[in-house]
Amino acid sequence: MLPLMAQRKHNPWLWLLLLPFAGLCFPQMYNRETPYLLGVPFFYWYQFVWVIVATGILALVYVRTRGDAQD
Repeated sequence: MLPLMAQRKHNPWLWLLLLPFAGLCFPQMYNRETPYLLGVPFFYWYQFVWVIVATGILALVYVRTRGDAQD
């Protein structure tokens, strides 16, 4: 059996944590005004949507990986 830290490094669920970083890493992809959402330019609401998505991803990864520490 692998030590606890080695198990965590090899958990595929942890790869999901890179999605928010990748989605916001390149501002040139979302640095524009249109389309508007409720009068808010795309640049702002795109980042806000990533806050919500990142929260969901963090919750999902936590639920899926918390059993690793209890084994």
